[in-house]
Amino acid sequence: MKKVLVTGGGGFLGRAIAEKLLARGDKVRSFSRGDYPELRALGVEVVQGDLADKESVRQACQGQDIVYHVAAKPGVWGKYEDYYEANVTGTINLVEACKEEGIKYFIYTSSPSVVFNGQGMENVDESVPYPEHYHAHYPKTKAIAEKYVIEASEEDFRTISLRPHLIWGPRDNHLVPRILARAKSLRQVGDGKNKVDTIYIDNAADAHIQAADHLEKKPELSGRVYFISQDDPRPLWEIVNKILAAGGKPPITRKVSVAFAYRVGAILETIYKIFRLRGEPKMTRFLAGELGTSHWFNISAAKKDFAYVPQVGIEEGFDRLREWLEQENNM
Repeated sequence: MKKVLVTGGGGFLGRAIAEKLLARGDKVRSFSRGDYPELRALGVEVVQGDLADKESVRQACQGQDIVYHVAAKPGVWGKYEDYYEANVTGTINLVEACKEEGIKYFIYTSSPSVVFNGQGMENVDESVPYPEHYHAHYPKTKAIAEKYVIEASEEDFRTISLRPHLIWGPRDNHLVPRILARAKSLRQVGDGKNKVDTIYIDNAADAHIQAADHLEKKPELSGRVYFISQDDPRPLWEIVNKILAAGGKPPITRKVSVAFAYRVGAILETIYKIFRLRGEPKMTRFLAGELGTSHWFNISAAKKDFAYVPQVGIEEGFDRLREWLEQENNM
């Protein structure tokens, strides 16, 4: 039995990791800003705190054997300072606390967006460089944090950074509900041929745990970064339409060009900044690039180094998602 800290344990991925760790007999502590009675009911020790608070982070790390750092501020819009505090300062505080408390193993949830340069990416591996410029604060701050985690790796503090792309499945509180909520206004961006990687929630959680297990046995993996996915790239709009179908919504029929979406994104960004509007624009330059280009990745390194193989296929995953959404709608 290991004592494991999961940051963001109440979130989509964090909870999935926590549940799998509990199932195999580990003792799990969650660290989040909110309170999660449902986690406590499962047997998780729930600790509330802010990653920007060094002392709270240090106390959360006390007595732990390994840390899964899943918590982050996602999204495509907001103040840079908020993203930096959550994604960079929080990660620095956590790494420093781990070293102070003698925690040897650290699994960091990064994102493929840290290497997205606005152009199509097909079958790229971990050698692809970071871009010089970013069109959103999330990938920029996640990249800063990822670099920090890589550099923090040392003999007595082993790290692995994982880059899961578009996590989806039952209990998704981000991607799936956003698509379903915008079903009537969605437009296909581009010709519809651009392929993307996704990853089903259980596969993403499995990859994190497998990486941690192998990191203990193979110190040479420390400091490395890995793409993880379904290993089954599909046209983006096929995936979007599958999500819509799972929620009982019709498929997208209207289209716009990538150039048009990019121009709209630039205009909306300007308007939101000038008038300091609340919420986030329906389109941004970063989002237009994400929606209109291919981005799928070679996961050979994850297969080789920590035996990652997705156990749940896309079709089975969407069957599970459909069943969950039907249950939610009937409650």
